[in-house]
Amino acid sequence: MSIQEVSAETLAKLFHHYREALAEDYDGKGSEHGNSSWDRTPTSERKLMVAAAQLTLEELGATTSADHPTRKYFATPGQADWGC
Repeated sequence: MSIQEVSAETLAKLFHHYREALAEDYDGKGSEHGNSSWDRTPTSERKLMVAAAQLTLEELGATTSADHPTRKYFATPGQADWGC
């Protein structure tokens, strides 16, 4: 699966899942609510996480397309070697 195929909600859910799973290892506390799930997360927090995931995906997509130009055989401005 490529970055372009991942939805913002899927990324937010996965991030939430792994954050909860790793929280105890990092702060020794874990989730305040025990085994917290995405469905029990407040709607406002879910919306915030999905919005952040959307911006992340857009930035990653922009970075990826800049790294792999569609015209790979042409020099980018300022990089062409000129001379006779």
